[in-house]
Amino acid sequence: MSYAIQFAQTGEADVLQKVSVDPKDPGADQIRIRHSAIGLNFVDVYHRQGIYPLPLPAVPGVEGAGVVEAVGERVTNVKVGDRVAYAGVVGAYAETRLLPAWRAVKLPDSLDFDLAGGTLLRGLTAFMLLHKVYPVSAGMVILVHAAAGGLGTILVRWAKSLGAEVIGTASSLEKAQLASQAGADHVIVGRDVDLAVEVGKSTDGQGVHLAIDGIGGATLAKTIASVRPFGMTANIGQVAGAPPAVPLSALRSNAFSRPSVMAFAASEAAYRPAVMSVFEKMEAGVLDMPSRTYELTDAVAAHRDLEAGVITGAAVFRL
Repeated sequence: MSYAIQFAQTGEADVLQKVSVDPKDPGADQIRIRHSAIGLNFVDVYHRQGIYPLPLPAVPGVEGAGVVEAVGERVTNVKVGDRVAYAGVVGAYAETRLLPAWRAVKLPDSLDFDLAGGTLLRGLTAFMLLHKVYPVSAGMVILVHAAAGGLGTILVRWAKSLGAEVIGTASSLEKAQLASQAGADHVIVGRDVDLAVEVGKSTDGQGVHLAIDGIGGATLAKTIASVRPFGMTANIGQVAGAPPAVPLSALRSNAFSRPSVMAFAASEAAYRPAVMSVFEKMEAGVLDMPSRTYELTDAVAAHRDLEAGVITGAAVFRL
């Protein structure tokens, strides 16, 4: 007998409940993984709240790392006992789970379960944004909201490794210091500032090439206004609420994207090369170990902390 964390109805964090489950035998193209680490991401909150609906009851969580303990008859890419990580498949909040075998990527010996299980999805998001949505190169200027957060610090470091100049935003002076430590060249503090004006001070009034907005709500319009002509705004979340409708005239002559890392990771052809790039960045120190760990049975508290904004860096459930 094993256990999982599930929700039978959408709502606040306390809808998450521990349930007993029997480990399942993998199908022909599946594996069963026993988790050592499971990532905590804001998409888990969106699933729990019903913003991104799942069939109920549902087990949240979209990434993890652990050891393969059973394989289907057609599986050749991994074997029992292999250390693997994956991202992009809902159902991770469990001691064991089934996965499509192609999702499991062998971990290099140099990589820790916590690092891989807690930051792979964010790494894939950074890869997607900086290499696919708007390829970033030396000399470009990008804007990263919540630059002290789990994804924000990765974006700052990854962009700096490409030679970009990074402007970050932070909600407090303490978080601004963390963003600066991650490598941000300039940090704008506070959500009520005139973002376009502040960005203009660091860009000679030109604006940024790429703005990455995971805040949503009223912040999105400010983000769009901070982008230079023929630049890009990428909206990847809505921590502050659903983004309002954006009139095309507000874009002026720049572009707008709302990319989904889950959709990106659903392509096997795109997924594996991207994961290998993330592993390389992990080994190079671009992705830090999660700054906070929880027991999986403490999922309610972990979700509350995530929503309250008290977690800096990444967080992971350790089993």
